[in-house]
Amino acid sequence: MLVIAAVGGIAAGGGCDLALACHLRIASTHATFSLPELKLGLIPGYGGTQRLARAVGHGRALAAMLASEKLSADEALRLGLVNRVVAPEELLPEAEKLADTISQLAPLAIRACLNAVTRGARLPLEEGLQLEAELFSQLFSTADMREGTLAFLEKRAPQFKGC
Repeated sequence: MLVIAAVGGIAAGGGCDLALACHLRIASTHATFSLPELKLGLIPGYGGTQRLARAVGHGRALAAMLASEKLSADEALRLGLVNRVVAPEELLPEAEKLADTISQLAPLAIRACLNAVTRGARLPLEEGLQLEAELFSQLFSTADMREGTLAFLEKRAPQFKGC
């Protein structure tokens, strides 16, 4: 399952952790992101230390957490924490549009892509490449791959069935 976060305001502490746990993140121009737990004598406890570092790099993540920095939506976009920034009134329509676009793709391919990226990020490069190759080859025997190829050749939208 693909999860898209639509962040329209303050995503601090656990709210930021929750956004980081999503596959894709869209923010309104009013959104801010922070992991201020160090001010409380704590560290982010719901995956923030791990996910922020993976999203923006160790140095940037440490700088944001150690300084308890509040990141604007534009700064979050620049760092790679969010995928898009839109006007507040466009936030939910944009998230729904993205979800609709993705829903038109082959479900098995979406699942394999998420698997390759998510699991592959935890593996050495050679093992990640092997995982990708295995998932890629598994998709060749699917009806969705045949439908996608045929639809491409016939210049029409594919009708994927998830098999």
